[in-house]
Amino acid sequence: MLDVAFRLFMEKGYEHTSIQDIIDHLGSLSKGAIYHHFKSKEDILVAVTDRMMADSNRMLAQIRDSEGLTGKEKLKVLFKASINRPEQNDLFTAAPDFHHNEKLLFSIMHDTVKETAPDYILPILKQGISDGSIKTDYPEQLAELILLAANVWMNPMIFDSSVEETYRKFMVLDQMMKSFGLDVLDEQLLERITELTSIYQKSK
Repeated sequence: MLDVAFRLFMEKGYEHTSIQDIIDHLGSLSKGAIYHHFKSKEDILVAVTDRMMADSNRMLAQIRDSEGLTGKEKLKVLFKASINRPEQNDLFTAAPDFHHNEKLLFSIMHDTVKETAPDYILPILKQGISDGSIKTDYPEQLAELILLAANVWMNPMIFDSSVEETYRKFMVLDQMMKSFGLDVLDEQLLERITELTSIYQKSK
């Protein structure tokens, strides 16, 4: 079921794929069978996204637990690895409209603050404080701020940002990060996020 939904989201886009479309590609599986597992199309997208992100979380954990890098160096590696993973192209091609879907928007914000920030970013910031590469008195709040800015504010699927708007947001994010001594963003990251924005704008 998730394989079929994923393929249709890639081919038609999330907004243009209906529950009936998914049913039509599932052979003998009925609408009742789908609703037995998922209450809505949004629930299907969450399940598809969770599966896509499972490998990503393992990658983040590997970076967090790696040896031989300072906290700041790990943060830079994490940013690059996250935005360059192949699943990002798939997600931006599916082009779900988070801005008009409160459930999906809440899901991404909840996961950012309650899971990704404390599980992956905070340990790196604390290491950076310990090794002297990161300076902040409030690592928990900084972890949340970094990810909310990167995953929500910078996300064109939430604010329907143009490539130019994404560029300007990136420059502000870079200035903010540098104010904390975190010069971890670079031209390659800028090119990648504008590329993903372009993919989204063409697919929505």
